[in-house]
Amino acid sequence: MIRLNVFIEVAQENREEVLSLAKKLAEASLNDGGCLAYDVFESATRPEVLMICETWKDGASLAMHSRSAHFTTLVPEMEKLAPLKMEKFDF
Repeated sequence: MIRLNVFIEVAQENREEVLSLAKKLAEASLNDGGCLAYDVFESATRPEVLMICETWKDGASLAMHSRSAHFTTLVPEMEKLAPLKMEKFDF
C-alpha cells in the first residue's frame, strides 16, 4: 500500500477555493480503482494549513489516478493558489 500526505499552506484569501477544489478531488478520487481512502483535513490550530491524506492499493493504482481527468484538472488549479508538499510512504 501507498500513503500520500499532501500538505497545503494557503493564504486566507484563497483558502475556501482551495478547500473546495480539494473536496472535489477527494470525491472523484474515491471512485478510482485501488483508492482505499482519500480525505481532506483542516488544521485545528493553523487555519492556513490543509492536508490531503490518500491511501492506494499499489503503485499502478496511484499511477492511473495521477493520469485521471480530475487529477490533471484540479491539482494544477490548486497549485496556482497554494504550494503543495507531498510525503510518500510505502507500507
